[in-house]
Amino acid sequence: MYEATTSAPVINESTRMAQETAALSPRFYTTDFAEMNRLSVDSIRDQWDELMSEFESDPNRGHFKRNEEFDGDWSDMPVRDQFVDFLVSSITAEFSGCLLYAEIKKRVHNQDMKDLFGYMSRDEGRHAGFINSSLRDLNMGVDLSFVTREKQYTFFKPKYIFYATYLSEKIGYARYITIFRGLEAQPDKTIHPIFKWFKEWCNDEFRHGEAFACLMHANPELITGRNRYWIRFFLLAVFATMYIRDHLRAGFYEALGFNVTEYDMEVFRKTSEISKQVFPLTIDLDHPRFLPLMDRMYRNTKAMEDAGTGLFAHIKRGFLAVSNGLTFAQLYLLPVKPNTPPADFRLEPAY
Repeated sequence: MYEATTSAPVINESTRMAQETAALSPRFYTTDFAEMNRLSVDSIRDQWDELMSEFESDPNRGHFKRNEEFDGDWSDMPVRDQFVDFLVSSITAEFSGCLLYAEIKKRVHNQDMKDLFGYMSRDEGRHAGFINSSLRDLNMGVDLSFVTREKQYTFFKPKYIFYATYLSEKIGYARYITIFRGLEAQPDKTIHPIFKWFKEWCNDEFRHGEAFACLMHANPELITGRNRYWIRFFLLAVFATMYIRDHLRAGFYEALGFNVTEYDMEVFRKTSEISKQVFPLTIDLDHPRFLPLMDRMYRNTKAMEDAGTGLFAHIKRGFLAVSNGLTFAQLYLLPVKPNTPPADFRLEPAY
């Protein structure tokens, strides 16, 4: 499902980046497998069987194949370091999903869950391998077997897995299709051929999100009552993480022809519209304080990165981290827009 190298005695920079467990880095997860095993989808059996049929057909079976376009010399490509950071972040997220889904399949007896997470692990492993081949073109391939052994794992309750992964899959779809459409309009901005694969690729992300929408609709207690507060938290956390990371590598998006803030807001709007299929609220992206607060978190994070070393720098980073926490709390307290998820919740890619 994925490619890895195991012979190198010293890890390279991209492997070290993937191994990090920092606030903005994609994480590896474990969960309560017994609770996963108890999930039922009987209340939405027709929608579930339709989705499983789509997974079984494996529409992208032949898509992730390299061609001669990848044979170029990428040593002097623009914004190379930021492109590598983008790929390493992507491969870590994809491989994280691959491992978690494979472990769920292995640890549960519920056939519906075994089927779903087996298919999703297959897809995510394929994505990770394809990204790693492009990293190796840049002499930056990630040693996935090393990362598997050494990266810290974070325990999330199943419902947190559902919220976070649903959003990461849907926002991944929105990110990929927005980049693809932008480069379709400005092909001269295509700095690497991997972006030409994003259209079909993003449909895998969309389908994965649909699976978690099914699970939450089949178990409505996950999206009602006090869980509304958790949904609000995860929406903001995913948006804030994306906003900060993207602005830290703004040159990468500028090289692709995007204004990074406009790109992020377009992705947020697409994701918010999609998430109405399952979530009881959406973030008010047009609130006059939303963008200024997001920008403050970015500027704080940039200042932390630039603080240097020593006691004063350590103290400064501490104050900036507190400021980010308070800023996130202000974002959390902004008004949200209520939503009633539709009974007919399955969607088709719309962009």
